[in-house]
Amino acid sequence: MDEEAFLNECKQSGDLAYSAFKSVLEKLEDPSTRVDARIFLSNLQKRFQTKQSLDQCFDHFHFRIHDVLLSDQKRQKLTMIEIPSIFIPEDWSFTFFEGLNRHPDSIFKDKSVAELGCGNGWISIALADKWSPLKVYGLDINPRAVKIAWINLYMNALDDNGNLIYDEDNKTLLDRVEFHESDLLSYCRDNNIQLERIVGCIPQILNPNPEAMSKMITENASEEFLHSLSNYCALQGFVEDQFGLGLIARAVEEGISVIKPMGIMIFNIGGRPGQGVCKRLFERRGFQVTKPWQTKVIQAADTDISALVEIEKNSPHRFEFFMGLVGDQPLCARTAWAYGKAGGRISHALSVKIIFDFLKNGFQEISSSLDLSFDDDSVADEKIPFLAYLANNVVVFPSRAVAIENVLRLFSPHLAIVDEHLTRHLPKQWLTSLAIEGSADDKPYGDMLTVIEAPRQSDLMIELIKKLKPQVVVTGMAHFEAVTSSAFQHLLDITRDIGSRLFLDVSEHFELSSLPGSSGVWKYLAGNTLPPHAAIVCGLVKNQVYSDLEVAFVISEEETIFKALSKTVELLEGNTALFSQYYYGCLFHELLAFQLADRHPPAQRECANAKSTEMIGFSSSAISVLNGAEFSVSEADNSSLIHMDVDQSFLPVPAPVKAAIFESFARQNMIETETDVKLGIQMFIKSKYGFPSNSCTEFIYGDSPLALFNKLVLCCIQEGGTLCFATGTNGNYVAAAKFLKANVVNIPTNISTGFKLTVDALTELLQEVDKPWVYLSGPTINPTGLLYSNEEIQEILYVSAKFGARVVIDTSFSGLEFNTEGWGGWNLEESLLKLDLSPKSTFCVSLLGGLSFEMLTGGLAFGFLVLNQPLLVEAFHTFPGLSKPHSTVKYAIKKLLDMNDQKAGDLFEALLEQKRTLRSRSLRLKEILLKCGWDVVECCGGVSMVAKPSVYLGTTSNLKLHLKLNDSNIRETILKSTGLCINSGSWTGIPGYCRFTFALEDGVFEKALECITRFDKENLGC
Repeated sequence: MDEEAFLNECKQSGDLAYSAFKSVLEKLEDPSTRVDARIFLSNLQKRFQTKQSLDQCFDHFHFRIHDVLLSDQKRQKLTMIEIPSIFIPEDWSFTFFEGLNRHPDSIFKDKSVAELGCGNGWISIALADKWSPLKVYGLDINPRAVKIAWINLYMNALDDNGNLIYDEDNKTLLDRVEFHESDLLSYCRDNNIQLERIVGCIPQILNPNPEAMSKMITENASEEFLHSLSNYCALQGFVEDQFGLGLIARAVEEGISVIKPMGIMIFNIGGRPGQGVCKRLFERRGFQVTKPWQTKVIQAADTDISALVEIEKNSPHRFEFFMGLVGDQPLCARTAWAYGKAGGRISHALSVKIIFDFLKNGFQEISSSLDLSFDDDSVADEKIPFLAYLANNVVVFPSRAVAIENVLRLFSPHLAIVDEHLTRHLPKQWLTSLAIEGSADDKPYGDMLTVIEAPRQSDLMIELIKKLKPQVVVTGMAHFEAVTSSAFQHLLDITRDIGSRLFLDVSEHFELSSLPGSSGVWKYLAGNTLPPHAAIVCGLVKNQVYSDLEVAFVISEEETIFKALSKTVELLEGNTALFSQYYYGCLFHELLAFQLADRHPPAQRECANAKSTEMIGFSSSAISVLNGAEFSVSEADNSSLIHMDVDQSFLPVPAPVKAAIFESFARQNMIETETDVKLGIQMFIKSKYGFPSNSCTEFIYGDSPLALFNKLVLCCIQEGGTLCFATGTNGNYVAAAKFLKANVVNIPTNISTGFKLTVDALTELLQEVDKPWVYLSGPTINPTGLLYSNEEIQEILYVSAKFGARVVIDTSFSGLEFNTEGWGGWNLEESLLKLDLSPKSTFCVSLLGGLSFEMLTGGLAFGFLVLNQPLLVEAFHTFPGLSKPHSTVKYAIKKLLDMNDQKAGDLFEALLEQKRTLRSRSLRLKEILLKCGWDVVECCGGVSMVAKPSVYLGTTSNLKLHLKLNDSNIRETILKSTGLCINSGSWTGIPGYCRFTFALEDGVFEKALECITRFDKENLGC
């Protein structure tokens, strides 16, 4: 085929261009000429590569061949031909396919599907490529569209050299797709084709010229008429005609005759008539409607909406349009028509709706033990996908209150102004301090942090900022101010000029919806980078199911602040509960997975050029701790890191635990007794540790033991006490106490006792310390994995009582003891009864714990604190910003505690199996470490052990780093050379001794051992 001759024919007219492509189709249909025809099209496409050349080709030669980009597909693009007389894909068809993309593979796989109004066939072909249906029938009333669709099918079924492309089922697109001229479903009805799925993206506006729609539809009709078939529809004889929905109404009624039981119809619905009208179209025919996606699309410029203006003129109905894509106040058709004529861009809502016969939907077959019916469809749309996620699978803050408190602790400003709506969970001392005025004796106020409450209204807030000149401002925005970006811009400008750091809370305006309301902050960020002095705080509180299930995030484009906040939340809160993250992660996936990549290039954002006044930096204590503490290594640069540096178990989660978690989220309307874990915790600590409790005992629950510990640290600071840590204590706890500016001292330990706290060392220290608080990890010690015996803890309590120390026993790393020969467990009640205490003694024992290790709870985060002294209870509650476990977590924990109390069954057996696994792991790790020259402290329980790299210390690394290895660089050297993350002596507090956690997945544990061996060979050459 001659390209020049072909182009010359196409150049003459659109009709001749169509005729030329018909000739190409004939050659594609003939196997003997198919390869040459496909190569001809490939060469033709190569002549027009740029967007400019494609547009010129369409104008001069009446066709174009271009790529439609896809995402999450087997192929990343489709090659498609377009001609003037057929529908050219616009935003609404792309949005329709985005809606289809929200469904699981099972909805189309191996199903018979019909697409109504297929146009050039791109959706039918993309659908067949992604979901492997049994057959897709692409149907269109425009005969030219059908011919071009067939060419496009061959274009994508064959590669550039004309060879067939086979899928994993050894089928090609030619096996899965065919196109036919059809008025809606007439082809299927005439040929007795039964369908399982019907999809449609068809016109929804009456033609302003009704007589035009009465013409015969043939391939020889004018280009203008054939193209109009994609924009307008004729009267169909249904009441919905007056809204432009008559064609969809007819498609639904025709579909009833050809769709199989349990079949599904999916249509796009333009929101111009209003959502109520669209919904009634289906409900009055006995169908149930699900709306999986809604968005806005720009009204096509070549579509005349004057017919809708006429309907409004003669009826009380008002259609819904919007100004641009961000407007959220609806305009009537008349206003939209005038605005569009004046050059404005108008949009309308577009929903993708699934319609199925409610009598055949199969919901009655769901197990009666689960409650999966919802009065509000939006609740079901949100909750059921998460339950599906749980069924198949079992840096961020726990809440905005935690985020705001951590921000203020990070900067420790002398004066902060905080929105009065956001101060409820801040420490009372901050809200009652008068340090801004100086003290009575004119002493400097030092580290005192003062918070001034301010009204949310921006003009009043700004006036306070100007007068008081705070170092940090935390505020939200009134709803009427949040719609536009002007109030936000004003706040940015004034805080920059004053030198205040701004943290803006947008939680009340962040909607987890496919069609959220207008937000001035997001409008601003769409076109501008966030200035370095500002950050956005957002608590995800607007879900439809669990109003109290919160996860918060902070947006900052200043890298130093972003990293510091990430470290701060890890230090003070631990990891945000995984299931809370999964819940919202699932919602975001549902809201975003539909998008087609690269369809719209990202807008260029302007950078703030104005220079700001010098800002407050991080507090000196924060800088010291954040620089010295060892945090989990980010995997941004290396996704293959192996983590032996985190206090988590990655061993398999037992089936009873998965069942308890699933049931907790499946249940609705739980009563208080079903989530009350107090009795279960009482029995648990009594049976495990012999810890006594009575009616005056206070049980406090948190998202993690670390969060509860940090509140105790604040109580210690408030009392003027000193925190005493044994050398060889969990490095996260020590660093957190220092970050909070507690007075911290270390109690010496040594290798001869396995770095346990001894009575002699404790006595020597307590003689020198005023108001001591003694922290003790036990029975299992983190990080050494050794065990305190009942006699040892009894002696420690005796000495502590003698000096009036407050003792915090942290059991959160206990419960997985696997080498217990001669141990015998604890009986704290008996030990405490032996103490001779005076009524005025300040001695008390608080029990801190968690169930993540003991109960093998996987992604659930739960901590408990048991307090027996009223004064301490009162002090604890003066620090309200505690992230508490959600009701679903407590429901699951209660069920697991009940199972654990039975000392039998699947959970009990799973716990025994994991102890056997950990014992085996510890022995293998010890063997490898000893072989490679490490001095190992053999552990008896828990998930970690410590060892000293004696053979390496003082030697020069053979790696490119050429470092002289010591305690300060051993961690970094191992990380860079092998990708293995461990904790060094600066974390364990024991000079030279590193910490290894070994509760890893099987394959990961084996790789970790290989890394240890490889490091030995590469450094010592052995």
